[in-house]
Amino acid sequence: MAKSNHNIFQDWAINKSNIKGRLVLMAFRVAHWATLNKLLFILLLPYSVLYRLWVEWFLCIEIPFKTTLGKNTRLYHGHATVINDGCIIGNNCVIRHCTTIGNKQINENTFSSCPIIGNNVDIGANVCIIGPVKIGNNVTIGAGSVIVKDIPNDCVVVGNPSRVIKNH
Repeated sequence: MAKSNHNIFQDWAINKSNIKGRLVLMAFRVAHWATLNKLLFILLLPYSVLYRLWVEWFLCIEIPFKTTLGKNTRLYHGHATVINDGCIIGNNCVIRHCTTIGNKQINENTFSSCPIIGNNVDIGANVCIIGPVKIGNNVTIGAGSVIVKDIPNDCVVVGNPSRVIKNH
């Protein structure tokens, strides 16, 4: 599963021809790094505010700096991407535009835990992954899929509700 890595350029090479993805992920890595130490967070508080303004308001990509993203994350287009800060996303994952990954509201004041996504997961455009689900390693999620149940390792998933159509 994803570990905190303090290299702010860890996603640079994998997003070679994707300038927006490079810049957003580098900005995320700096903001995330600042959350690991209270003094550092206080020193970088203005940066954290600018990160939220620039990434969330201007680029319309919500990746809070408390989110756990594994190394070599690919962010294609990114527009309208929303990831809850409690999500854990593994290494070598692909996230496409209009993707929502987060918890679900159980009642007025209670929310579920967030998804845990394994390594080498390819998430198609306009995918919703909601609730306390676990997605295994080496999974491909087709565009427009809605994931509300656990997904095993090594498979292709499509549809609403999602279903496994192929095992690797």
